[in-house]
Order: sequence, then structure tokens, then C-alpha cells
Amino acid sequence: MVHLAKARYNKGEVIKMAYDTPLKLRELFIYQVYVRNHTEAGTFKALMADLDRLKALGTDVVYLLPIHPIGEVSRKGTLGSPYAIKDYYAVNAELGTLDDFTALIAAIHERGMKVMMDIVFNHTSPDSLLNKNHPEYFYHKADGSFGNRVGDWWDIIDFDYTRDPGLGKVLIDVLLYWTKLGVDGYRFDVSSFLPLDFLLKARKAVQEVDPDTIWLSESVHGDFLRMFRNEGYEALSECELYTVFDLAYDYDTHPELEAYIKGNGSLEKYVRAVMAQEWLYPKNYVKLRNLENHDFGRIASMVPEQTLTSWHAFSFFNKGATMIFSGGEYSNPHHPSLFDKDPITREGKDLSPLIKTSAALKRDPLYHEGVYELFYDGDVLIGSYTKADKQALGLFNVGAEAREIEVGWPDGTYENQLNHRRVTVKEGRVLVEADPIWLVR
Repeated sequence: MVHLAKARYNKGEVIKMAYDTPLKLRELFIYQVYVRNHTEAGTFKALMADLDRLKALGTDVVYLLPIHPIGEVSRKGTLGSPYAIKDYYAVNAELGTLDDFTALIAAIHERGMKVMMDIVFNHTSPDSLLNKNHPEYFYHKADGSFGNRVGDWWDIIDFDYTRDPGLGKVLIDVLLYWTKLGVDGYRFDVSSFLPLDFLLKARKAVQEVDPDTIWLSESVHGDFLRMFRNEGYEALSECELYTVFDLAYDYDTHPELEAYIKGNGSLEKYVRAVMAQEWLYPKNYVKLRNLENHDFGRIASMVPEQTLTSWHAFSFFNKGATMIFSGGEYSNPHHPSLFDKDPITREGKDLSPLIKTSAALKRDPLYHEGVYELFYDGDVLIGSYTKADKQALGLFNVGAEAREIEVGWPDGTYENQLNHRRVTVKEGRVLVEADPIWLVR
């Protein structure tokens, strides 16, 4: 297993990486912010005005999509994708100044939260400073022109880590720069496409500056990974990524989740995929549970309104850390554009109280140390945690009809931790209607 094979990056030198990832990271609540569209102004200063609300929501980590200047060549939309970066050492002037950004870092820290930055080391914009000064760092197509290995990413050009060893050092210096400015963690875009030896060296270098830096991997879907490998390119599996990263997106289960939501798959397949993580990955693995993000549409546009509370509560109850995408707490189906000015909409059913309560419940060590089980009955997800003589039970109806569920708890009356209402267990069964149920005994 990965956590037993302590990763090597130099002959004879053994280093511990995600082997030491603390289980406590499973309680993290990460709030993903696209600064351009999080507020009407779309600036660091405007985001600062929203920090008290994010803290009250229970946020531990404010994760920012890329904040750097965007290339002008081959732009998508009117303002371009933040993932087509022109200069790793600067901030996008549309968002503010570097002083504004450091003030934002300080304000987040003052409220007891951490700052996570999006790191894009697979590619840059075609007109990036690195391409101007070091074209030897980049991938070249058969005709010698720059390009990328994924067809629809036409606004970027890929790095080629095999061409010049200087590339790795240059990119590690970028991480060290932002770490010294106070950034607490990094989310690596399409990390599956980055070389493992580079990632190991990068983590080691950053840990020497801040050993508590949080490392989040955006791995890719399995079919995408397989296609990439079949094209002759190197790509890292989820298990390989766990030798470097503390947390990983749950894209390994996303196809099953999406299929169920769209009516093309079963809840059974999704549950089986989630439970397979228990034996596929290191014992201390941490998955980042997210129902939506900047790449995928709003959950409110995909499921019946009456099931939204159950889906969100389950996202917190499920084993691992949880992420909410900017504005997701308002249940609005509109998904903001990545390429244009398109502020989030705060009109809709406000699930902030549910999210706040769920995030607080997840602080208990039971949820990062206990034995986790996940089942289903019809369209009801049934989760449980057990640690010594303490147990938690979650019942989440993601279907249209109420259902009686056998739970195996002693008959009696229990308090639903989400709304403080009474829940009756009779003859070992519970009636599960629209409201999610979270019990502890």
C-alpha cells in the first residue's frame, strides 16, 4: 500500500510525505472562491467584506481559484480563464494589487482561517512570461509548434518536464514565494499530469518553510486518465498522488454520482465506489467531498429541490473533508461563467444554517477516527461511524418518496442533531422523509 512505501526522490534518501497526513484533516470545511465572480466588484477588498460570513458558516480554508494575470492570446470568453496564467509572480490587476492580496491573507488569518491557492503547473497561457523567456520548458507538437495534449484546452500550452530540468526548480521557487507571503495550502490543478519526482521535491521544499502546508490534489477521472496514458503520456494514479498529497478530489466516484443524479445509474454503484476507497487508498486517506465546483454545474440545477438539504448534509457526513463552491449555500441553479464577469446569485433557499451545523458536528474525532460504513435502501443513503461505545447514524433521502429504514438501533427517541427534532426508532426502523437525519449516541 502507498502509505507503507515511503516515497524516494533521491537515491538513498527516504522522505515521509502524505504518510503523515493527520486524520484531523477529514474535518476540514473548504470554501472555494472565484474572486472575479464572488462579489459584484470581484476584488480582494470585496471578498474581505464577506470573510465574517464565511467564518460564521464554519469555513476552515478559503480556497482561491488562480489569482494571476490571464494571457491575452487565445482567450476564452471576454476575460479569459484564470487557468491560462501569464505570470506566476503577479496578481490579476482586475482583482487588486499585491498589497490587497497580502491584506486579504492577513484578514483571513485574523479570523482563524487558512488561505489555499490554486496552482497550475501543467500549462500556461501561450503568451506567458515563461514561454517568452524559456520556450525550452514547453511541449512541442510534431511540427515543432507549441500546443497542449488535451484538444479542447486551446487557450493554453503545456509544459514538458522532460526537456529541461530547470523547469522544476523555477516552479518550486514560485511555491516558496507564495508560501513566504503567508499562503497555507495549495490545490494542484490536474495533478495527475505532473511528474511524481517533481511533486515530491516541491513538497519537501515547501515543508522546510512551512511544515503545516496543506496539499490538495485535483486528480482526473479514471476514463480521462486511461485515455491520456493510451495516447502515450505519463499520468499518475490516485494511489501515486497520495504519496505527495494530503487530500484528493473524489473524482474517482464522481462518474457514479453523476450517473445516479442524471438517472443513468444506481445508488448502489455510487455506494460501492465510495466504500472501495476504504481498501484502495492508504489508511489515513482524505477525500474532498464536493457536490459542485467551478468545473461542474450547480447541484441545485440537477436534483429536486426537496433533496438539496439531504445532499448537502450527506456531503459533510460522508468520510473526508468537504468543499462548498462559492454561493452553493444559496441553492441557486445558476453556475457562474469561468471566462466572463458573472457574479454569483444569492437568491434561493439559504442552506447556511444546515451547513454551519453540519460543519460543527464534523469536528468530533468520531468522524475522522471512527469506522465508517455506507449503505443504501432505495433512494436513502445510510451512513454510520463507530468508535468504542460512540456511534453516529446518518439517513439521507435523495429520492422523491418517504421510506422506512431498518437502522439496527435500540427502540426509543433520539434527537436529530441537524434540527433538534425528535426521531423515533420503532421495531428497529425509522421513517425517513425529506429532512436529513443525523443521530449520535
